[in-house]
Amino acid sequence: MSAVASPEKNVLGGPLLACGYAPLTGFFRDGCCATRGAKGVAHLVCVKVTAEFLEFSRARGNDLTTPRPEMRFRGLKPGDRWCLHVLRWIEAWEAGRAPKVVLEATHEDVLQLVPLRALKRHALDLH
Repeated sequence: MSAVASPEKNVLGGPLLACGYAPLTGFFRDGCCATRGAKGVAHLVCVKVTAEFLEFSRARGNDLTTPRPEMRFRGLKPGDRWCLHVLRWIEAWEAGRAPKVVLEATHEDVLQLVPLRALKRHALDLH
């Protein structure tokens, strides 16, 4: 993903890039981990999911693999990019199961809860 999808900023201070369109991700299902200025939007960490993370998430009661057509959600598979809830990423990070992060597509508001150095250690786009 390289298209700018939002005038909002990423964790590196640049424009927030799109996270993914297949499956269509983001709180607003627009491909971007954006807030659009809305309060309480927390699906802000763009990740590339792994089988290990999907199993971890399922074991914690958050099944991301089962399709939910009523929510326009086909279910995730390893390799998909997804706007993950920041608290879910923190939970996985603390358990040593955090998926890789796409920094340029991760919203700057994440920095209120996660240090940039932690995100960089898990960066997909810095390795």
